[in-house]
Amino acid sequence: MVRTASTMLPLGTVAPDFSLTDLDGQVVTRDSLRGREGTLVIFMCNHCPYVKHVAPAIAALADEFQEQGIQFVGVNSNDVNSHPDDAPEMMKLEAQAQGYHFPYLFDETQKVAQDYHAACTPDFFLFDKELKLVYRGQLDSTRPRQGVNATGEDLRAALEALLNQSAVCEQQHPSVGCNIKWKAGNEPDYFNPAGVS
Repeated sequence: MVRTASTMLPLGTVAPDFSLTDLDGQVVTRDSLRGREGTLVIFMCNHCPYVKHVAPAIAALADEFQEQGIQFVGVNSNDVNSHPDDAPEMMKLEAQAQGYHFPYLFDETQKVAQDYHAACTPDFFLFDKELKLVYRGQLDSTRPRQGVNATGEDLRAALEALLNQSAVCEQQHPSVGCNIKWKAGNEPDYFNPAGVS
């Protein structure tokens, strides 16, 4: 595990398109999953302790905000050869165990992670109804092994601002988590975990 922070993709970036398979074997795209009020793309996986720490909060936020028109989408880009716990058949079990009521997609080629400049799990990217990036960063300030449950307050503030058609605060803090498990030779130029505390 390499403790890694978000790259903090520039605000206003348009969500890159994608075509991935969901847990039922159906091909889905960015536009087919686009939310009425916005779209949240979460790079996540099954085994990461950072994701496990925030999983209950992610599930609760999804249940609350998808009803209001913000689509949640989970993407697992990890190399399953080195991390078999993140394989698609395990993703289905994890989604059921955590109560994820949103698409959980497998990015086998890792191209989607590269296109979004995703670096860690979890890594959150919130786009408005025009698919422009309005928030990227942490779910909240809690971390594993602190003895404090995740609240989701940072992401919640951004989701509520988007729904209220008010400006999302641009003072955003990077998410921190395990590095995405890149395949040999696939590690992108932007990935640089050095110096993360």
